[in-house]
This record gives sequence, structure tokens and C-alpha cells, in this order.
Amino acid sequence: MAGSGFDDFDVERFGRRADATITAVERLQETLSSLVGRARDEDGLVEVEFTSRGLSELKLHPKAMRLSSGELAERIKETVGAASDDLYRQMNQAMAEVLGQEGDQTRFLNDPEAVLKQVREAESAFDRTAEDVLGELDRISNRLNL
Repeated sequence: MAGSGFDDFDVERFGRRADATITAVERLQETLSSLVGRARDEDGLVEVEFTSRGLSELKLHPKAMRLSSGELAERIKETVGAASDDLYRQMNQAMAEVLGQEGDQTRFLNDPEAVLKQVREAESAFDRTAEDVLGELDRISNRLNL
């Protein structure tokens, strides 16, 4: 297919890269499922562990029972939030290690325009690829007199 734009496409290289990506994503899934976010309130009265499945551990020091129910509830909520944040940070770090900067989702928190830019770039790349494929199909159709 001379001049088709696919002349320099290396199927074996593509396959190797796809296999490597699949392996990396499988490792990432294992890593993500094993992460545990941890937090403790400033007085050490409330300790929390948070996993991808939610709250997994809550430890209350006996002195925590001296707090009012409202104050204890607030400390628990804050500590759960901190443990969740810790887990989220670990997950983003793991994704960035495996997927590179593209895997670090925290960059979108401060720059929503980056999300739109990435979507527009993907859309543009898709449009170019679709045009290339349709053009190639037209050329094949013309050669076969269809």
C-alpha cells in the first residue's frame, strides 16, 4: 500500500508495546487494590485506614470516649477524609509511576482547561485517523472498481 500512511507501521513493535502496556496496567491494578490510606488525628485519639473499598479500620483511643459525641463525630469525619486523601495521593503516585505524567490525575484538579485540551487533542487525532482510513478505503475501492 504505497503512500497509504501505513508503510512504516511496525506491527511487531505495536504488539510488544501493547503487551507491555497490558502488563503494566495489570500490575497497576494489583498495586491500587493493595494501597491503604492512613490518618490519625492530632491527639492520637482517632486512627483510620481507608482502602479502595472504603473505611477498613477505625481505632478509637479510650480517651476519645471523653469527647462529646459531636466532637468525636467531627474528628472521625476529618480523619476519614485525611485517610481518603492519603489513599488518593498514593493512587495518583502509583498511576504516574506506571503511566508517566499522563497517569497523574491530580494535574486536572488545578487546571480543568488541561482536560478540555486533552479531549480536543484526542478528538483531532481521531478525526485525522478516521480521514486516513476512509481515504485508504476509497483508494482500495477504486482499485477494485467497486
